[in-house]
Amino acid sequence: MPELNLILLGPPGAGKGTQAERLVDDFDLPYYATGDILRAAVKDGTDLGKKAKEYMDRGDLVPDDLICEVIMERLDTAEAADGFILDGFPRTRGQADVLDRGLSGRQRRLTAALLLDASDEEVIRRLSGRRICVKNGHLYHVDFDPPKREGICDQDGSRLIQRDDDKPETIERRLATYHEQTEPLVERYDESGLLHRFDGTLSQDEVAAHIRKTVRTLRLEDDL
Repeated sequence: MPELNLILLGPPGAGKGTQAERLVDDFDLPYYATGDILRAAVKDGTDLGKKAKEYMDRGDLVPDDLICEVIMERLDTAEAADGFILDGFPRTRGQADVLDRGLSGRQRRLTAALLLDASDEEVIRRLSGRRICVKNGHLYHVDFDPPKREGICDQDGSRLIQRDDDKPETIERRLATYHEQTEPLVERYDESGLLHRFDGTLSQDEVAAHIRKTVRTLRLEDDL
């Protein structure tokens, strides 16, 4: 069966994590979020993890080459032999170049870049509407899943707050970074014929169905 080597692109709040879970279930692929991989490498004390920790302890960005080495270490494992889903890497053109070199050196290649698209306004509405209770961390949304009493958790009666990460000004900064650094990848993968766009404003089930159909078609085409 052909490999399915996928990367997920899209702004924060577009639903990448949710769709990654569906892909894992549908195609039995391992899911690698860059931050999780780095933290695990540091925690496990691998040689690459120790190198990454030196940068992180200094408050410096981990270099692209080192991040890619840590990721390729995962992609070399047996669980990723039939493919993988990458989320959070690459974020820049430079990282994409490093990933391409890492894969081609192993006679592997990307199958597709899956872009979940959502406008800035929609992202801000989704993320800034989230509320969390101070006692047990129960989650709500002012539009999609509101509490019965405004500002009060249904389950434990504690106060609901908006996290700093969910404040509009913070979200706007994250979106600015995305537009500046990651959006150029959309053009890159579009030009190379690897990009597939999905409307992130549709329901989770609708988006999942569209992605599932696309990925199955890609696998069939690779099998011909």
